[in-house]
Amino acid sequence: MIDDSAIAPAADELFTAFQKAVPISPLSGRWPDLSIDDAYGIQQRLVGRRVAGGARVVGKKIGVTSQAVMNALGVNQPDFGILLSDMLFQRGAEISMASLIQPKAEGEIAFVLKRDLVGPGLTAVDVLIATEGVMACFEIVDSRIRDWKIKIQDTVADNASCGVFVLSDRLVPIASANLYSCGMVLERNGQIAGVGAGAASMGSPVNAVVWLANTLGRLGVPLMAGEVILSGALSAMVPVQAGDQLRLEIDGIGDCSVRFTP
Repeated sequence: MIDDSAIAPAADELFTAFQKAVPISPLSGRWPDLSIDDAYGIQQRLVGRRVAGGARVVGKKIGVTSQAVMNALGVNQPDFGILLSDMLFQRGAEISMASLIQPKAEGEIAFVLKRDLVGPGLTAVDVLIATEGVMACFEIVDSRIRDWKIKIQDTVADNASCGVFVLSDRLVPIASANLYSCGMVLERNGQIAGVGAGAASMGSPVNAVVWLANTLGRLGVPLMAGEVILSGALSAMVPVQAGDQLRLEIDGIGDCSVRFTP
């Protein structure tokens, strides 16, 4: 644990890094005693500053859902971040690299809720009942930590490395979606850059949303009707640069595309 007086300066430093699109050195290197709870405290203040600037909370995201990433960060559970209105783009969007630092793209399944989910104690059935439908989605993760030299505390503090996200224009009813075995192909500039399946996210994207709802529930935070929930990457992150055109397709769920400009 770190002294509470360090929470605000760390969050404010991350906020400035976001505003100026200039990375900072790892927080974990400067505060060796930084805990995950401390990191969520920093995240809360960071998000609060963005909301105070006019952004609205539109959903939540789950990160670190694959065992490989957990092993790399030395943890045994995912993390979460808050999705804001100024992060949201629609299928076919052009996104300026000037607003990002070191972005990487992930193909995901986004859940759109029609009912609140208030944990703990929720099951997969509860998630399915509360979900209006699912969409194909790009999450463009971006780290304010220089060169992605992150520990779990760094990415949590940095709002789970949220950058922006891009939603498809097709909402598929949850009853029609095969969330476990649906295959995904992600292309960059017409070449296959990643393949995966629904099971890549904690065995099923539903499991990821169950974890999120129950984890947030223990903190007194509900998932709200109308919110978008990003359920975790289905393949490895794909670095992007100006000029790149990305497209993904998820069997039975739909496609999404995005282009990056200077």
